[in-house]
Amino acid sequence: MDALFYVIPVLIIAVLLFAAVGVIRRARAANRAWSSGLTAEARCLRTYTTTSGGSGDTSVTTRLNHVYEFTTREGRTVRFEERGGPGTVLEGDIVTVYYTADHPERATAEAPARGKLLARTGAALAFFGVFIAFCVGFIVVTHEAFSTAGDFMSP
Repeated sequence: MDALFYVIPVLIIAVLLFAAVGVIRRARAANRAWSSGLTAEARCLRTYTTTSGGSGDTSVTTRLNHVYEFTTREGRTVRFEERGGPGTVLEGDIVTVYYTADHPERATAEAPARGKLLARTGAALAFFGVFIAFCVGFIVVTHEAFSTAGDFMSP
């Protein structure tokens, strides 16, 4: 039973670290696409929304997604999805996308905004860091509580 107080926080830490790696990867991919200097005109093929939450007392969150298609300078046709795009882009609209030559499928239609990217990434990592620190603190306090409880239980 005591192991439960260690296993659950460690699992939460693992999930948070996995999410942090994902945030960093997405930020680096966007920055590489912006820095590559390669752009193309892309057509928005489809827009759709995804919803989450709404069970019990939680609010519903809706996210707009876009599917774009463009042709690279080499003539390769690439289709990609981007989450959380602007609501002003509709099906059939033409937008500028930024991509790298080696991974054009990781393109982004988001306009270069390094400060915004840094702030968004930093805020997410700080959020994850607070919860990781809480979990570590919980493990330490729980360990101390079990250690002192064992002293009182021994004959």
